[in-house]
Formats: sequence, structure tokens, C-alpha cells
Amino acid sequence: MWDSTMFLSTLTPKFYVALTGTSSLISGLILIFEWWYFRKYGTSFIEQISLNHISPWISGVDSSENGSSSNSTSSQSSVPECKVWRNPLNLYRGAEYQRFYWATNKEPLTYYDMNLSAQDHQTFFTCEADAGKSEYEIMQTAWRERNPMVRIKAAHSALEKSPECAPAYILLAEEEATTITEAEKILKQALKVAETNYRKSQALQHQGSLMEAQHRRDTNVLIYIKRRLAMCARRLGKLKEAVKMFRDLTKEVPPIMNVLNIHENLIEALLEMQAYADVQAVLAKYDDISLPKSATICYTAALLKARLVADKFSPDIASKRGLNTAEMAAVEAIHRAVEFNPHVPKYLLEMKPLILPPEHVLKRGDSEAIAYTFFHLAHWKAVDGALNLLHCTWEGTFRMLPYPLERGHLFYPYPTCTECADRELLPTFHEVSVYPKKELPFFIIFTAGLCSFTALLTLLTHQYPEPMGVVAKAVLNWLSTPVYYVYEKIESMLPANLLQQLSRI
Repeated sequence: MWDSTMFLSTLTPKFYVALTGTSSLISGLILIFEWWYFRKYGTSFIEQISLNHISPWISGVDSSENGSSSNSTSSQSSVPECKVWRNPLNLYRGAEYQRFYWATNKEPLTYYDMNLSAQDHQTFFTCEADAGKSEYEIMQTAWRERNPMVRIKAAHSALEKSPECAPAYILLAEEEATTITEAEKILKQALKVAETNYRKSQALQHQGSLMEAQHRRDTNVLIYIKRRLAMCARRLGKLKEAVKMFRDLTKEVPPIMNVLNIHENLIEALLEMQAYADVQAVLAKYDDISLPKSATICYTAALLKARLVADKFSPDIASKRGLNTAEMAAVEAIHRAVEFNPHVPKYLLEMKPLILPPEHVLKRGDSEAIAYTFFHLAHWKAVDGALNLLHCTWEGTFRMLPYPLERGHLFYPYPTCTECADRELLPTFHEVSVYPKKELPFFIIFTAGLCSFTALLTLLTHQYPEPMGVVAKAVLNWLSTPVYYVYEKIESMLPANLLQQLSRI
């Protein structure tokens, strides 16, 4: 029989130092790798290996089936969902964002957000035909200037060279005007210039690619000015005028219309007028399976269905008798909306503070939730009981989606890239809403604990080698006692020659 006492007595303190140091190093490397894998893929490597390889082998599930299902999930998850869109309801920099800065001394817009706007303006308000035109060359660089006063000065310089430079008027309306009334006044001047330029380029658009590009640019400028004028009318309470202008714009077909999403402006203005039948007609056109969704589309559809039952809805009564057909339709619409963008309810229910919306939004992200709620919270409050129905039912969505990162119910699985994009779009003083919350897997916590424990043992063994050696021997003796006991029992029960044969093997 092996004598453990003799073996342990031969071990020196250096052995214990080396053993604990090696264990601490290995557990630390495992922890670093696990943390890196979790940050990159959102799950634990050891957990993935256990679920995908060890568990099917133990349970007898065909690995090819598991692989095919994971491939389908990964292909579904690979659908691009993190494209940044222009906010259809973006505010005016001078009349609204700048006034906020004066009042709070906080920057409401990030440089990343403003840089995206500069790219949009350069794309839609400049063209190849501007080469040699000093006023348009000035505007090409003006959008990129970081200092607002430099941008405004450049716009004035462009107008001095040519009073027919419509993009310069747009910049002044957006940034120099300190009230909506002033912005509207400048935009009306811009509209006259833009219409004149549009008619000129329209007559010459077939004379070559440069003239065609100029006409496309003049079309973009004209549509943008009309949209911002309609938004001024909405801000100043001229709702019928705003609705008429938005309706006229939705009939346009140039490529810029795919970026502006003017139907969302129309929906918001109609909700302010409480013209719910007209809102339903707009939704019937745009809430189509082949068209991209948005928080405005999904939550407005939920609001219209909730409006039919919200005033009489009682959670106690509903729990006793069950939901009727209309209530079920409203709850399903709320679940659909929450699955598309789970950040919105906390803002609508005022469980989280609201800030000014950014100029660009990420669909299904926190930025889109802020942009939607900023204008639509009043519409939900205008419907008696709608917020109560939302409060009672919205969390039920997450019971339908036990694994939101892996699969969806009505939409593609919720993207994991929204947090990074939202942090770029939203100001630093805002706490970004994150869904789903990434909880540390068990193996990362276990590895961190193991690394810390072995590191502590290494430090103690290095400082106090003799006492730690005594402790280690005591622990090994304690652990080996049950093994020796079982071995002695087996030896007494089995013949001696059998144990000899086994020992030879």
C-alpha cells in the first residue's frame, strides 16, 4: 500500500509555492479568455461547449440536428438591424437644441450624431455640378465645421456670393434662428429660391449627367425645405396646414423620401388632431409586412387598438373572466410593439427620465425609444386608460421570449449591437437603456473566484511556506482518508490474488 505520509514528508515548501502559483496562473488565463469571449459573443465559452457538444453527447441528441438549428439561428441573427436612420422628428439646432444648452450647459447632441447629419447634408445638398461655384463650394465644407458660429458665418458668406444658394438658407434656419418663428421665416425665403432653382434645373436635366445631378440636388433641397416648413407649422399649432403639407410630401417619389420617413410626421400630426380614423388609414398603407417597421408604426398600432378598450379595462376583472376579443387584440398589439422596441414602455410610463431626441436614431434601440416618446407621450396620455393598459401588459412580452438573443416571436431576434450605437448617438449625461441585460455567466464568476482564491494561496505560501506546508499536508491527509477507507474495505472483501492481478494490469 502506498504510504502518503512518506510522500508528503518529502515535499518542500517550494513545491507548494510552485503548485499554487501555477494554479493561479492557469485560472487567471481561463478567466481572461472567458471574459474576452463573453464581451465579444455575449455568452460563456465553457457554457457553449457544454450545451453544444457535451450535453448532446450525453443526452443522445444528434449533433447534426443541433448544428443545423444553430446555423438557422445564426443566419437569422445575421440580419443587419443596426443601421442608423435620420430621425423624422428631429428638432432645430438653434431654436431647440441650442436653447437647451443655454439653460443647462449640457450638450444635447454628440459629435458622432452631428457628423452623421453633416454627411447627410453633403450627400443631398451638393453634387458634381457644383464644381467652380464658389457659394456651393463654401457650403460643401460648411456642414463639416465643428464650431456652429463658423458654419453660420460660412452660410452668410455663401449668400453674399449668390442669394440663390438655397442650402445656405437651410443652414441658417437650422442653426442661426433662435425661435421656430424665425426658422419658418428663413425657410419661406429658402422655398422661393429652391422653387426657382428647381424649375431651372428641371428644364435642363436632360442635357447631361451633370445637369441631371443638379436637378436631383435641387429636388432634394426643395423637399427638405417643405418638410421643415411643415414641421414648423406643427410646432406653431397650425395642424391642418401641417397635415396638408405632409400629405402632399408623401405623394413624392424621389430617393430622398426613403430617408425622410415623412409618413411618421403625418401620423404624429394626425394624432395631435385626434383624427384616429385618418391615422388608421395611414397605418394600413405603411404597416405592411414588406416594409421596414419603426417604433412609431408599432406603438401607434397598439395605441389605436388600446383606445377601443382602455377606458373600461380593469386587470382584476380581466384576470377573473379572461380577455375578450378586443382586449386580446390590444394586448397582442402591445406585445408586438414591445418586442420590436422594449425600451419605449419605461419612457411612456415615466419610469425613466426623458431627454431631447438625437438627430439620428437606431431602430429598436434606446435612441429610437427617446425620439418616439418625446412626441408621442402626450398622445398616449390623451387616450384615457391607455397607459394603464400598457402598464399592466407590457412585461408579458418577455415571458413569450425566454431567450431574446437567440430567437424572436414576430420579428428577428433582438440585435446585440444596439448598446454601442446608442452610446455614440446619445449624450454622456443620459443613462443608456440596455436590453437584454447581460448577466455574467456562472463559469466567469466561478473562474474569477477560483483565480482569486489560488492567488491568495500563492501569496500566503510564498510569505509563510512552513505553516502553509503543514496546512497542505493536513488537508491532503483529510482528503485521502475516505479514499484509504474505501480501499481497505475493498481489499478485505475481494481475494488477494484478484487485487494482485488488477495491480499488474
